[in-house]
Amino acid sequence: MNSITRETRQMSFTDIQEKQKVRYEQILDRLDKPKTAKEIAVELYELGITSTADRNSTAPRLTELEKRGIVKVIGKKKCDWTGKQVAVYKKINYLEDMIADNMQHIPQI
Repeated sequence: MNSITRETRQMSFTDIQEKQKVRYEQILDRLDKPKTAKEIAVELYELGITSTADRNSTAPRLTELEKRGIVKVIGKKKCDWTGKQVAVYKKINYLEDMIADNMQHIPQI
């Protein structure tokens, strides 16, 4: 492979990584409460951040964030747009989760 091709491929890869980081931040900013991929996509569209309200603008990033342990699926619900059952995501707050887990082990008086 020649050096020009390698260089342009690396530039494209770097550009994509930067855009993913921005999208991660945008998604996490919208997860002030549990939401679906579609709900986040609609909010980003209504804010003028994305050019479409399609869930595909957020779903892949949510999957990546889940794999990194930054968000988690906490349940499912019927989507307001499609009527299908979809995952509901929550931003992980380790301190809140730890306290909630520990409270379950404390006997109630």
